[in-house]
Amino acid sequence: MSPNKENYLKTIYELNYDFTKITNKRISEIMNVSAPSVTEMLNALSGEGYLTHSPYNKIVLTPKGNKVSEKLVKTHRLWEVFLNKCLKYPVDNVHHNADALEHSSDDDLIEHLNDFLGHPQRCPHGGIIPGNGQGETDADDKLLSMIPDNTKVQIVRVSDNYDFLQYFGSLNLEIDDTITVLKHEKFDNSLVVEKDDGSKLTIGAKAIDYIFVELR
Repeated sequence: MSPNKENYLKTIYELNYDFTKITNKRISEIMNVSAPSVTEMLNALSGEGYLTHSPYNKIVLTPKGNKVSEKLVKTHRLWEVFLNKCLKYPVDNVHHNADALEHSSDDDLIEHLNDFLGHPQRCPHGGIIPGNGQGETDADDKLLSMIPDNTKVQIVRVSDNYDFLQYFGSLNLEIDDTITVLKHEKFDNSLVVEKDDGSKLTIGAKAIDYIFVELR
């Protein structure tokens, strides 16, 4: 399988836990590719039995596709942990390099890498590493956009999108930060939150669908 096909399968697998409908547009945004490219690849993957893609834009991995995708996601996230923890790569710069490493990693290497890292539960973006989650999965998280006003939450995961990660960093927010949702702005759907230090900030409407939290 080509690295490009593997990247699509990995992205679709991760979008299963984003609590939004998996669409061509969403895949295009996450992967920074054109909509026609997404359609062409989905048709190819469907023809090979990795997913089903209905005329109504419902994209679902088959058991075959899910098995391959889960393995790819585990490999990718383990390399992200290695790059971040061991080589001190910044969080917003591990994805591309992990992509290159995952496509040339066999099962034996990944088993040894997992042992070396101590079977980490989450990647630097907060995603659960399949097989290491100790009963937890990404499905246990909630989108920040779904949280009602006056609710305290902890940021546990963010989407692995370079442009978003640059924006997230500009907010001076990090994984594990605790924030309180103060107000959903009706005009532009942005979100006003308060950090533990009492400072307030506004998070854009698009970004709150890239941040995942747990209630505190």
